[in-house]
Amino acid sequence: MNSTTVAVDLAKNVFELAVADAEWRIVERHRLNRTRFARFFVHRAPCQVVMEACGSAHHWARRLVAEGHTVRLLPAHYVKPYVGRSKTDRADAAALIEAARSSQIRAVPIKTLEQQQLQSLHRLRSQWLSTRQRYLATLRGILREFGIVIPLGPSVAKAQVGATLAAADSAIPEGLRPALAQMLQEIAPLEEKILSVERQLATLTRADERAQQLREIPGVGLLTSTALLSTVGDIQRFPSARHFACWLGLTPSERSSAERRRLGKISKQGDVYCRTLLVHGARSALLAAHRAQRAGKPLDRLRHWALNCERVRGHNKATVALANRLARIVWATWKYQRSFDGNWAA
Repeated sequence: MNSTTVAVDLAKNVFELAVADAEWRIVERHRLNRTRFARFFVHRAPCQVVMEACGSAHHWARRLVAEGHTVRLLPAHYVKPYVGRSKTDRADAAALIEAARSSQIRAVPIKTLEQQQLQSLHRLRSQWLSTRQRYLATLRGILREFGIVIPLGPSVAKAQVGATLAAADSAIPEGLRPALAQMLQEIAPLEEKILSVERQLATLTRADERAQQLREIPGVGLLTSTALLSTVGDIQRFPSARHFACWLGLTPSERSSAERRRLGKISKQGDVYCRTLLVHGARSALLAAHRAQRAGKPLDRLRHWALNCERVRGHNKATVALANRLARIVWATWKYQRSFDGNWAA
């Protein structure tokens, strides 16, 4: 460990710093604005900087590493228990010093610019997708007040809403039709933006061998592979496939004591977005296995296992179990840089 540790409570404009010596005693405190904070580490001897993995943390981490310092990003929910009674910037900085002493807290890897670029594209796509869903839900709700029921599904909903607005004998008042038509027209540009982001993701990862290998796995497509690349970073930090599945929140939660072991539902810890994509991918892979079985096509061991699990446990549990297994396959494919083989056995 470096002889000096600097804990930084990040903010937009005012940064709170606590400087600790080799004995973890706080010897300095600083409250700096953004400009002074950027200059604080320029002429300072290389030291260990501890920050919460929150907004702008990766930007400052890359900048400080370039200046020769060692940066540790700690998960915010692991730092919170070290905060005292009062929640202040000084208390948060002191809590970072205490959390940095714990060997049980694993640091969050610093994201590269490429990772943050992919992650930002996913965030933009999610926002536009959410806006489209809100528009469609609003249109359904308004039309339902006039006795018109629109089925689920964006394509079917858009077609039926358009047909209803164009029909002269529909129950929609004339004064309301222009506003509804305008909202319906605003959905098309949103969908074009969503497709544009997906094309950008495909372009950025076209030459990435890891992304191409991940897409060979059933249920893992463009969105899931790029989301994992942007979120995980270095797969080598997970010692086993179970550690990776546990990090995604796809392993059972445990409430055990003494000799009694209690396993419950999945823990749902970790990145919600990646876990959601894997579950949706597992559901798609399970439906594809059903179609292949009905068509009489040969099934590999993975699809046989998924269908047997569904027969014993039900569709929803089998979907989550398959997502758990897909996460482990992702770990093995990524770690050992090999192509997917559904009949491979350890």
